[in-house]
Amino acid sequence: MQLSIIILNYNVRFFLEQCIKAVQAATTAIEAEIIVVDNNSQDGSAEMMRQLFPELLYIENKENMGFPKGNNIGVQEAKGEYICILNPDTVVAEDSFLKLLHLFKSREGLGIVGCKMIDGRGEFLPESKRGIPTYWRSLMKVTGFYKLFPTSSIVNGYYAAHLSQNTSGAVEILVGAFMFMPKHLYLTLGGFDERFFMYVEDTDLSYASLKAGYENFYFADTTVIHYKGESTIKDLEYVKRFHRGIQIFYEKHFRKSYLFDLLMRLITFVFLLFKQKKHSPKLDIVSHTIVVSPNKHFKKQVERALERSIEHVEQLDKLQEILHQKVQSNGDLLEIVFDGDYLTNKEIITFMHKNYRSEIIYKIKPVNSLFLIGSNDSNSKGSVIILEE
Repeated sequence: MQLSIIILNYNVRFFLEQCIKAVQAATTAIEAEIIVVDNNSQDGSAEMMRQLFPELLYIENKENMGFPKGNNIGVQEAKGEYICILNPDTVVAEDSFLKLLHLFKSREGLGIVGCKMIDGRGEFLPESKRGIPTYWRSLMKVTGFYKLFPTSSIVNGYYAAHLSQNTSGAVEILVGAFMFMPKHLYLTLGGFDERFFMYVEDTDLSYASLKAGYENFYFADTTVIHYKGESTIKDLEYVKRFHRGIQIFYEKHFRKSYLFDLLMRLITFVFLLFKQKKHSPKLDIVSHTIVVSPNKHFKKQVERALERSIEHVEQLDKLQEILHQKVQSNGDLLEIVFDGDYLTNKEIITFMHKNYRSEIIYKIKPVNSLFLIGSNDSNSKGSVIILEE
């Protein structure tokens, strides 16, 4: 078997369905398997899996075992030569895995490979490529100073400023939402360190790959949606787990600094307050909605669900023509709804990234489904809208 995709789920039933359908579309030409590990979800995920994907290996944990252990359980069952650790709140393009398999065949010495990721509005996620979080780099990151010099490798080494988002190349650290590697490497490194519960375990595994002499690699030639905010609630528990992860990593790989630890406690608390700031009501006002689909019945379904009239276009090229006319200058939002029954994931992802603007939000109807899914930013929970038949 060529590839095993391991998806660890925790209470994101609709995002999981969308993710699996995207993975299935991306593996039609690959000998692959999908393994879903569930950390005791209570949102109907199990019922959905048994109803829609009974052929997949579905492992139900009796408790939330955390990100590292849950993924380690999945990898133990994997039969593929390569594995992909994949978040359930992601959407891959139809050719993502094929491109990565080709990359490994054409380039020797690769360790862990990641790809370009965008959020639910099409904005590039800088954590797609990162550097080793030294004390200096971490300080620049958590204080936000890196934003003043985003292309400086000295100030913005945390986000691997030596590479632009569109340039593939060697990096030190990759994000756990999408990690592609040979299975033997994962096993040789011992998998994710289960002393972590959630956060920083991806940094630890990436660092272990480097220390073992492999080249970690950022691959900019395929793009994946990572809704991101769906899988993380920025609360006090988040701060505790993130800070604990940082402590474990530094104690494991660097000399302990009590001053830095105290500073990190203060900064992460401020970070929490910043992340939890609410958007102004104006940012939540949708002034216009456009549905992209040749199916007029779908337009009516969306109108009923949103309880307002919407515009309808049949093709993406037509949407591109009228887009600049519809973007509002008063702070209101333009909402675009894609019909996954007629558009490929790659078409949708490409359009979102190419047309990223703060005034535009997106929703997607996954193939053969009756719901819309989207996320208005990278820090808040995503939204799911149920459609009627």
